Amino acid sequence: MWKEFKEFAMRGNVMDMAVGIIIGAAFGKIITSFVNDVLMPPIGLLLGKVDFSKLFISLSSQSFATLEEAKKAGVVTLNYGSFLNTVVDFLIVAFVIFMMIRQINRLKKEPEPAVPTSKDCPYCFSEIPIKATRCPSCTSELKAN
Repeated sequence: MWKEFKEFAMRGNVMDMAVGIIIGAAFGKIITSFVNDVLMPPIGLLLGKVDFSKLFISLSSQSFATLEEAKKAGVVTLNYGSFLNTVVDFLIVAFVIFMMIRQINRLKKEPEPAVPTSKDCPYCFSEIPIKATRCPSCTSELKAN
């Protein structure tokens, strides 16, 4: 069983997937930092100095000035500001992945087939130039294409 597991784990696909997951996790952290620390603060400033990460609704009858106060009191909250940050985070990651897949597909596009420069003589089956009107091997007259 150990030998089978080792063979499975050392396959190229599994190793590639592991590297992809590790890089993806690191990329996700970068995007989260970009959204929370770079993108959302100017948007919040434009919308009247709003810090999206601190937007919440208390689901109890009590009212709290900050999310931290509500958490200290043990109150259940609906953190829609954090949700907005996560949605923006997801949209950025999805867009970047879309652009990467688009470029990969563009690179994978198969080249156009080459235009044929020769054809077979219908009488002797030897290869002749595509524009030939007479076969050089059997001297048969060929129909014009």
